[in-house]
Amino acid sequence: MSDAARSAILVIGPVMENVVERQLAPRFDLVPIEQLDDARAPSIRAIATRGKLRVDDALLARLPNVEIVSNFGVGYDTIDAAAAAARGVVVTNTPDVLNEEVADLTIGLLLATVRELPQADRFVRAGGWKSGIFPLGPTLRERTVGLIGMGRIGQAIAKRLDAFSVPVVYHSRRAQPGVPYQHYGDLIAMARAVDVIIVIVPGGPATQHMVNAAVLEALGPDGILINVARGTVVDEEALLKALQDRTILSAGLDVFQNEPYVPEGFLALDNVVLLPHVGSATHHTRGAMGQLVVDNLVSWFEGRGPVTPVAETPWPRG
Repeated sequence: MSDAARSAILVIGPVMENVVERQLAPRFDLVPIEQLDDARAPSIRAIATRGKLRVDDALLARLPNVEIVSNFGVGYDTIDAAAAAARGVVVTNTPDVLNEEVADLTIGLLLATVRELPQADRFVRAGGWKSGIFPLGPTLRERTVGLIGMGRIGQAIAKRLDAFSVPVVYHSRRAQPGVPYQHYGDLIAMARAVDVIIVIVPGGPATQHMVNAAVLEALGPDGILINVARGTVVDEEALLKALQDRTILSAGLDVFQNEPYVPEGFLALDNVVLLPHVGSATHHTRGAMGQLVVDNLVSWFEGRGPVTPVAETPWPRG
């Protein structure tokens, strides 16, 4: 029996059973998190996680022989990567394979929010068209879109906006080399200069409530906020108040701070489009993400190192 076959992997959450578990089960001993106990903990050499539950230092401390955490998703804010690095544990994610899918969804959510497509659908279903005309609404024309974040997905979104002849600017800590769009180092200044903000930055302490009441006030009464990043990046209480008070025009949200629970206040509003975190939710892309989870684990246990290590745990180690 090979070394890999004797290795145990802790599985946290449903990690694409038809891709991940089908391929991993013949090679490894898969241990659901619900079955983890002190007797089995020392046998765990890897973690496969969907990112719904935290992989923190306390969990890593229970697993003295864990070597790698393979995350299903590009965002890994539920993994304490710094703690993993301190313990010599490699963390991987699934970048690039979902860029186009998330960018497509972002444009769809933007159009649905600007053109009030869900509201028009409800109008038809309720019989409103028989007795009246759906009111004229906002437009994407003559708007400037500001992206918070200009990584791989941000650039894919910007490319699509170019095709719509929509001016694009962006905010990030530093200007991205080779990116042709105007960079704003100050988020408030960008919010004042644009009509739409699209949030596409990682979650975590560094971006916690990055979009707050001041940013929303700067965006203004014709402004639209689209969040396809992490719910924690936006101050939900401030956003709810801004929508209720019409401090901004509308919002399109694919992510929330306490998923799957959406604050009741949003459900009562007609100027917000709500999606159940489906940015990458297609068979094609989720399958590719699952395959990358498998590839990282198999490559690691075959001695070739991780395929897509995150920045906090680079490979080869420095």
